[in-house]
Amino acid sequence: MVNNKVLLNLIWLATFGLFLIFIPKNKMRHAIAAFLFKQMLTWPLGLMVVKKDYITYPVRFFKKENKSSFSFEYFIYPALCAIFNIKYPEKYNSFVKLLYIVFYAGIMTLGEVAIERYTNLIKYRKWKWYWSFLTLGITNYLSRIFYKWFFREDFTSQSAEFS
Repeated sequence: MVNNKVLLNLIWLATFGLFLIFIPKNKMRHAIAAFLFKQMLTWPLGLMVVKKDYITYPVRFFKKENKSSFSFEYFIYPALCAIFNIKYPEKYNSFVKLLYIVFYAGIMTLGEVAIERYTNLIKYRKWKWYWSFLTLGITNYLSRIFYKWFFREDFTSQSAEFS
């Protein structure tokens, strides 16, 4: 098995790479707003989940300071959420939007389950994969609501262009 710290560093690099690839320069301000909002949600939720002993993170950065995963709660999930918001299918119908939310949460959950099963980065104790799926889907959707509210002028000017 690959060294868990090396793997964690590779996940950081891959996430950062995805962020740079999928976020156009002209949308960076939008991505950062979504990133920060998701951080605001995942950081306290992650702390609560660890405090309740639902999940443990045996291998993590800042081991002495915090039992939660700085990597997942403070960088990886927020970065993927920023991509989620930038690539959101705004012009499509509600069914396609729902599929997008479910698909995105599903892909993120599959990644988490694989990491939980094959590494020592995440260990479920009283946690199930469907809780991750639900929390990721809900927090991504909440970030979308915030994103639309925060950039509402952009959305009203876009809809005026298409009328």
